[in-house]
Amino acid sequence: MIVTVAHHVAPVVADDAEAAVRILRADGRRVTAARRRVIEALFAVDEPVSAERIADGLDGLLPRSDVASTYRNLETLEQLGLVRHLHVGHGPGQYVLAGRERREFVACERCGALAALEPAQLDGVRAAVRAATGFEARFSHFPIVGLCAGCAREGGHAHP
Repeated sequence: MIVTVAHHVAPVVADDAEAAVRILRADGRRVTAARRRVIEALFAVDEPVSAERIADGLDGLLPRSDVASTYRNLETLEQLGLVRHLHVGHGPGQYVLAGRERREFVACERCGALAALEPAQLDGVRAAVRAATGFEARFSHFPIVGLCAGCAREGGHAHP
């Protein structure tokens, strides 16, 4: 199992894949075919995506690649601030372009649904956590986990 580490660098926002490539080159990094595929994959989706799904070619959208290489390239992109990762339940880490990570997330622990929310939508939850504990909560790296509306209607039970 590969463990991801949160990097505390300022986000670097690229408007498109070519801008991300320019940022890599300006930092003295090589732009290999594998690294370019990872960048293209991140720009091809509008939601967090796993390294495994990127390596698998995003359901045929891109050529397949080696999963270890994909993780290494995501790590490099995260070190530069181009990419952030988040953890959703018990599954693999999910990756998202910097700038898109300003959203926060809720995740269904039964079906795996992931919903992105504007931070203001969770201000009430954040206020409740602050009042109860003094902590300033963020839900961008670890989302709020429970049951989506569909799973809750089906009579599912969230794990305590």
